[in-house]
Amino acid sequence: MSHHQNRLHRTAMNSQTREQALTQMEHGEQLDVLVVGGGITGAGIALDAATRGLRTAVVDGQDWAGATSRWSSKLVHGGLRYLQQLDVKLVAEALGERERLLFNLAPHLVRAVPFLYPLSKKWERPYVGTGIGLYDTLAQWGSKVSSLPRREHLTVEEINNEFPDLRDDASVGAFKYWDARVDDARLVLTILRTAVGQGALAANRTEVVELLTEEDEFQDGRVVVGAVLEDKETGRRFPVRAKHVISATGVWTEHLQDLAGAEAGLQVLASKGVHIVVPRERINGEVGLILQTEKSVLFVIPWEHHWIIGTTDTPYQQSPETPVASGADIDYVLDHANQVLEDPLTRQDVIGVYAGLRPLLQPVAKDESAGSEAVSTKVSREHTVMEPVPGLISIAGGKLTTYRVMAEDAVDLALGDSASQRPSVTDRVLLHGADGWVGVAARMDAIHQEIQEVAGDQWTRQHTEDLLHRYGSAYDEVLAIMEEDPATAQPLPHAQQHVRAEIIHACRYESPLHLEDLMDTRTRLTYAAPRHGLDAAEEIAQIAAAELGWTREKMTDELAAYTARSEAEDRAAQTHDDAAAATARDAAGSVVNGLGGPDRTRAQA
Repeated sequence: MSHHQNRLHRTAMNSQTREQALTQMEHGEQLDVLVVGGGITGAGIALDAATRGLRTAVVDGQDWAGATSRWSSKLVHGGLRYLQQLDVKLVAEALGERERLLFNLAPHLVRAVPFLYPLSKKWERPYVGTGIGLYDTLAQWGSKVSSLPRREHLTVEEINNEFPDLRDDASVGAFKYWDARVDDARLVLTILRTAVGQGALAANRTEVVELLTEEDEFQDGRVVVGAVLEDKETGRRFPVRAKHVISATGVWTEHLQDLAGAEAGLQVLASKGVHIVVPRERINGEVGLILQTEKSVLFVIPWEHHWIIGTTDTPYQQSPETPVASGADIDYVLDHANQVLEDPLTRQDVIGVYAGLRPLLQPVAKDESAGSEAVSTKVSREHTVMEPVPGLISIAGGKLTTYRVMAEDAVDLALGDSASQRPSVTDRVLLHGADGWVGVAARMDAIHQEIQEVAGDQWTRQHTEDLLHRYGSAYDEVLAIMEEDPATAQPLPHAQQHVRAEIIHACRYESPLHLEDLMDTRTRLTYAAPRHGLDAAEEIAQIAAAELGWTREKMTDELAAYTARSEAEDRAAQTHDDAAAATARDAAGSVVNGLGGPDRTRAQA
């Protein structure tokens, strides 16, 4: 086996490596750390712990990035609005992480994007200019790498050059500043693959159903010593022993604490955020927009081949497993976007919608804040890590951008006094595909020709750019599949931005277990293509069936389950409140129940 092949083998995640991981968790040595939750925070913790030499496993009751982390605004940013809350420390920390991701850790995934902050009144100019100036200054302070361009003031005429579809009466000027964007789910998958390459065990759709505890005379009470896991694919349950269980479960934080019988702990408020997706050609603009609303901020973000517009920020009381957008949510986003767009958007322009839950730390007791809309929008995103029961560590709050800092804090707490002897190294561990990225980016023309020789003239320059920004220097994993069978270089007929080899690659390296895993996370077709990508779903299911060993009946069931979910989400989009939307969505059930799997109760975030 060549060194290159060995590298691919070590970082691969698939159904075989998942089974091996579950076997090692059950029968292997006691873990140092069991991470519960495979979103951005849990993935980061797994990488941090593994790179400190700890025996590490990470599990998630749903798919990877299955809750909050794949439904974000896809921004890697300092959080300009947190400066309004005078949360300077949080903003400075996040900007430092933005720089690391952009220029060092994941430059293939994280890309700079300019934004306009329109001014509605002339008197706003010094106030807003000072805030954005501070934002830029904080980014420069302590930056060990190059930074993004500084802000500039634009006149109405200059705005028209940058964003012709901004209404003339929508601003008296604007500030242009820079932030960054990312494919959030791909970032999570990449961190997990990096962690697996460092020795971490990883199993998605594996739920913690019980925490193991023992009496400890030195701790004067019960101590968490592991967990009972359930493989959601088979219903099999088994115990796993671990010195520390770290909960990175987002909106399920209190549930896991309850399993440990914790009398105290972190309290988390779920806030729903909804985004709509429209084709890039529908809005004439070259930059993003950030707009103040009465409740939050509204972003209009150029993202790959589309615009993402959002978000809402409303308290959420329904099932956390399947949040969904109501018609009222969609209309709210459309109405606020249309206040500044020259050519108003309609429902017919929306090709995709997605909803996710933000886990916001509650500053007050839960019974005092439940149902309070004000709390949902004012709670800071700063994270907290604590040990509510010996052996169980909870971390919550924070944001996608600061996942690495959160992970470091969680593992530091687990290590206690020995943390100083085993410090975090993730500020210099390049994520999978980042190694050699500078050279790859510089050789893009040559790489395009190299791929075109295999794929033929149907392979466009846009395909090359998409491939490199999804996989970085690991693009050769996909190229190797195309070299095995040049027919896999064919674009999917109903999803031209992806080729067949990418679906095969996902099955071999990114651990999808169901069709929805491929539609939601390995591609983003569930909202980046019309009709939830259903026109492409059958071909994707056929490719997956060949790779994953599905029977024809299994493939048919997978298609039926994804179709039912998609139709249920469409029905939810016609409703007018969360309760009605949840009822419409729940009619389709979850993918495991829909495929006749074991009864599914509460999964981890």
